[in-house]
Amino acid sequence: MAFKIDKKIISYKVLNTEEKANSEQATLEEQKLDLESMHENVARPEILHGTTYKIKTPQSEHALYITINDMILNEDTEYEERRPYEVFINSKNMEHFQWVLALTRVISAVFRKGGDSCFLVEELKSVFDPKGGYFKKGGVFMPSLVAEIGCTIEQHLKKIGMLKTHDLDTHQKKFLDAKRKEFEAIHSDASLLDESGSFPAKALLCAKCQTKALVLMDGCMTCLNCGDSKCG
Repeated sequence: MAFKIDKKIISYKVLNTEEKANSEQATLEEQKLDLESMHENVARPEILHGTTYKIKTPQSEHALYITINDMILNEDTEYEERRPYEVFINSKNMEHFQWVLALTRVISAVFRKGGDSCFLVEELKSVFDPKGGYFKKGGVFMPSLVAEIGCTIEQHLKKIGMLKTHDLDTHQKKFLDAKRKEFEAIHSDASLLDESGSFPAKALLCAKCQTKALVLMDGCMTCLNCGDSKCG
């Protein structure tokens, strides 16, 4: 990179590799000091970018609509980032109105506080309903409605880049594909599969991914969804 020198040169020094790296790091830190970050005193802009997610549970005949509005920080720069600012939850079912309203206000306050708000996902997903949870399509177990709200927020945070998706590597995908084909060869009867046709109807619940996909293969309990195995 070329720099134009407008002043008279009165001295110079040749930097070694370590000094050059430290100088570049210091320059980068100075640039970051001027960057806008999320905190509780950030003024709400006139326009926010929102995404609405629809949740349909067997616990209610009416769907739940979760809207998460994001603020764009450092717009039109290389440090542009999208951060959640507020959340709204709406439904025709007024049974849960009071605690849902309280939950949205608390979550929105945490979002506006700034910092790493990803901890909310695990906190919400770990809430269990004493009346029992339910299974979503595909065999995924939801311990409560609050947990599903947490999963929705997790999905959104992954979408805007705050949470990273940990996909299976090539070796794990090949292993699961081989296990699926092996099972299909042994159990060709379609009635042995669940409603989605993805996993065996008698499969057990995997403690790792909360999906009914745990089957006994080669004398070892193996999850056909995430690859978790009791045999390592």
